[in-house]
Amino acid sequence: MSFDFSFSKFGEKIGRDGGIVKLMKDLGEALTENQEMRMMGGGNPAAIPEVQSIWRKQIQSILSEPEHLNTILGDYDGPSGNPIFLNALAESLNEKYGWKLTSKNISITSGAQTAFFFLFNILAGESSEGPKKILLPITPEYIGYANQGIHDDLFISNPGLIEETGDKSFKYKVDFDNLKITEEIAAICVSRPTNPSGNVLTDDEVNKLSSIAKSHGIPFIIDNAYGNPFPGAIYTSANPIYDDHVILTLSLSKLGLPGTRTGIVIGHEKIIEKISAANAVIGLANNNIGQAITAPLIKNREIFRISEGTIRPYYFEKMQRAREYVRDSFSESTPYKIHDGEGAFFLWFWFPNLPITSTELYERLKKKNVLVVPGEYFFYGTNEEWEHTRQCIRITFSQPDNVIKQGIKILAEEVEKAYQL
Repeated sequence: MSFDFSFSKFGEKIGRDGGIVKLMKDLGEALTENQEMRMMGGGNPAAIPEVQSIWRKQIQSILSEPEHLNTILGDYDGPSGNPIFLNALAESLNEKYGWKLTSKNISITSGAQTAFFFLFNILAGESSEGPKKILLPITPEYIGYANQGIHDDLFISNPGLIEETGDKSFKYKVDFDNLKITEEIAAICVSRPTNPSGNVLTDDEVNKLSSIAKSHGIPFIIDNAYGNPFPGAIYTSANPIYDDHVILTLSLSKLGLPGTRTGIVIGHEKIIEKISAANAVIGLANNNIGQAITAPLIKNREIFRISEGTIRPYYFEKMQRAREYVRDSFSESTPYKIHDGEGAFFLWFWFPNLPITSTELYERLKKKNVLVVPGEYFFYGTNEEWEHTRQCIRITFSQPDNVIKQGIKILAEEVEKAYQL
């Protein structure tokens, strides 16, 4: 006997099979149903032996203290997070950057993805002043934002300017000439480095966006999931900023702890009060384990040394090797371009005048046991036609080198076949 459920508008919206929902579904199916699939589409961090050894030692230390373990596993923390973790993080960031944070400026969330669900819906959507939206000043932008709104059409985006930096390379820049701040804009949001492209907004771009936001009395949200101060997967100059109107998000995931689901929001006390209230209403409290593992390393500043001395060089070297595999696999005549390697752990390909869409290329590669992410998903918040959106794909280089090498070789073969159509 079947039962016909009736869903609310939000229920219908949250279940749509697109963007991050489709990506995570495909990743899950590939992991469980096809052991031969080369997983070059996900955002999992690499298993860095030196870093994993540190996490094991931290966990062993917790296990050796039964009372501490009982507290971690048996007690709810307050909705903002564990006071020891919050105070340690505030003190360490103040020391490193000269900020004036207290624990009241920080809240933990169940992963950074949850932080953005809270932030976007706290700041934008239906309001007493009419519909409010989040401005993405440069796209492509993180796929995980796209479906976060309780209401539809939560985003307005501004396509990035393309600067060709070499025969086979390019970089996105903010198109300030066409950046419009209207009454419906509730906040500006960027990721730095950007997932999918690895683009790192320059200090000048960030400072200019911050000034624009401040002058219009709206928050400026900066997603640092891959950036500074940790995990530090930035390979160019990028200085973090903070001010009363700035909201920063961090994550423990890219340190190698995605399973702990620990996101961090840093902002004005009024923002943190709202985030904490949302935590209490939706989840009561947050995961204690990630905070417990990392709090001692934040307190003694070891977390910065791990990020700068181990994680950053590891990913930089992985990126260099991946780009070598591209040069070895693609013929010189194939008109491919890769975004400059500035941060994160992705290669973002642009195939100008590709005869098929990136979604079609994605399907062809999946049949060859290579899972990538089609570029269309990262361009949202606009109705403008831009052929570029159908000519890009993202792959990760966080996987083992042999997987990356094989996957890039198959990608090159399929792209060259497509250009021969």
